[in-house]
Amino acid sequence: MNTEPATAAPYGTWPSPVDAALAASHDGAPDHLGTVGDEVWWTEPRPAEGGRRALVRRRADGTTAPVLPAPWNARSRVIEYGGQPWAGAVRPDGELLVVFVHFDDQRLYAHLPGGLGEPWPLTPVSGVGGGLRWVDPQLRLEHGARGEAWCVLEEFTGPAPTDVRRVLAAVPLDGSAAEDRSRIRELSDGRHRFVTGPRISHDGLRAAWIAWDHPGMPWDGTVVMLADITGAGGLTDARPLVGDLGESVCQVEWGHDGSLLFVSDLSGWWELHRVRPGAVTQGAVPGSRLLPPRGEEFGGPLWKIGLRWFHPLPGGPIAVLHGRGATRLSVLDPETGQLAAVPGPWTAWAPTLTVHGSRVVGVAGSPRSGYEVIEVDTATGRPRTIGVPHRDAVDPAYYPPPEERAFTGPDGREIHAHLYPPHSPDRTGPEGEKPPYVIWAHGGPTAHAPLVLDLEIAYFTSRGIGVAEVNYGGSTGYGRDYRERLRGRWGVVDVEDCAAVAAALVAEGTADPGRLAIRGGSAGGWTAAASLTGTDLYACGTLRYPVLDLEGWATDGTHDFESRYLESLVGPFAEVPERYRERSPLHRADRLNAPFLLLQGLDDVICPPAQCERFLASVAGRGVPHAYIAFAGEGHGFRRSATLVRALEAELSLYAQTFGIDRPDVDRLELTRDA
Repeated sequence: MNTEPATAAPYGTWPSPVDAALAASHDGAPDHLGTVGDEVWWTEPRPAEGGRRALVRRRADGTTAPVLPAPWNARSRVIEYGGQPWAGAVRPDGELLVVFVHFDDQRLYAHLPGGLGEPWPLTPVSGVGGGLRWVDPQLRLEHGARGEAWCVLEEFTGPAPTDVRRVLAAVPLDGSAAEDRSRIRELSDGRHRFVTGPRISHDGLRAAWIAWDHPGMPWDGTVVMLADITGAGGLTDARPLVGDLGESVCQVEWGHDGSLLFVSDLSGWWELHRVRPGAVTQGAVPGSRLLPPRGEEFGGPLWKIGLRWFHPLPGGPIAVLHGRGATRLSVLDPETGQLAAVPGPWTAWAPTLTVHGSRVVGVAGSPRSGYEVIEVDTATGRPRTIGVPHRDAVDPAYYPPPEERAFTGPDGREIHAHLYPPHSPDRTGPEGEKPPYVIWAHGGPTAHAPLVLDLEIAYFTSRGIGVAEVNYGGSTGYGRDYRERLRGRWGVVDVEDCAAVAAALVAEGTADPGRLAIRGGSAGGWTAAASLTGTDLYACGTLRYPVLDLEGWATDGTHDFESRYLESLVGPFAEVPERYRERSPLHRADRLNAPFLLLQGLDDVICPPAQCERFLASVAGRGVPHAYIAFAGEGHGFRRSATLVRALEAELSLYAQTFGIDRPDVDRLELTRDA
């Protein structure tokens, strides 16, 4: 470690060992945990392998190995954001069996990891629209000659992205449905547009799942459906149990005592509830809250199918993820209400949990470490890292220490943000110089920027450029009222909150008023674009696979899951069409004067490249410096190493040119003026 005094150098010019290749290699996190026999399995990103998700096993002896070799890619496209893509079990003959979704064709496959054979397909390919897709499988080895996988089936019925239906379905494990759609048994009646995978009671007699319909999103309102399982392996008497249009239930699980556990935000916070066995049988009384009100979230937005914020343990305790802003893991005694926090430095736990006997396994990160697989022995309370351990590839003195801040926005509303000032062990800014800052707007917008080490942030801060991540109104983690601030006001509240944070940093002397930038991806790209076309606060901006045209989104311009999202974010299109035009950056291009970088995946079906093309056409001839980089083979969110490196270096070059910073170590981004 360097012990020499820090040298003064202009902000943005500092040398740094955190290069774009290093940041790209650490992009993504392990996910989709589960247990198979005595082993813990998960998926993890492989940017250097074409961005695939590898399925990995941790054996009982502590060694780890891939379950599936490249190019097998365990990733679902149901609702485009996917979810739990695999399930595993020990067969009666002692062999391990895994069923998984392969990303390339979205077929369901089965595989015996201990054997020499290749995975075999379980489901057919459909040439209609987006075909057949699967997510959140549950294995039932006792049903039929070789068992079944109960899953969510997403089936396209026509060419449009909204020509789609979703049902619970049973897929035979013997491969008989691989070329024969008729061998797949549909379990639910399709009355709901969206469903999660079934959770089967421990006695095998009942199944519960979550459902919702357009125009609502799952954080607006969902219903828990309950059905009986027949002797023939079907579902009967499906009926709603809890939930409503104004109540979001984000997870449901069966307790070992036969009770049904679920997380509901009826109180204004996602909290854990329980319905006793008798109430479940009778069919419809609200559950009792397991903890007094704490002003914390015990759940979150259901962006993927199969997310888990809690997991029952044998004997009655429940592992729970909870917090306000930051999250932690605790073990709840539902009888006494005692909540025992797991010690450790972690400030962000991903919504994936599994249980291995008396041990809880989750995925967590901290400001000093990326996401790791953590196992907690509930008997002792001791945690340990068992997978994807964080290793410092550079001196951690280059990591930015975050500051959790609360700012005041319009109308006195509170705005949460994470501040990452420029930071280096061997450089400091010249006396009297204020640093440049980039305001980061997260995607979603119903989402949250976690407090965890991000080497993309360190890439900028270690060079002398500050970053402020804003959890603007509409973000999750702070209760329903906070996230509903954006209702009808997307493009207003988010823009105002980001601007309020930027202005406050200038007012307190933290940031240079002439060197402010804004960046975001997806919905964050919308906020960045709306900020550039709605304020004159920023000197430049980076737009990553953004929403740019609300009218296009409202008229079959995106995928089914979010096709009615704007009705809550903006308002019904038929009632307020002028609002869609007034707020769209596409129709405010005449107000755009700041340089910008536009980054887009050509395979993106959520924010299609056609929006970028229309936006660029509206900017053409105005003399605004800009660059457009389109990446073949990338969808919504970049996954490949080469893409991640190119995008990050281009972004740095934009800031260097706009802020007057000399960065000869990065290829110069060519900016077009179209004058």
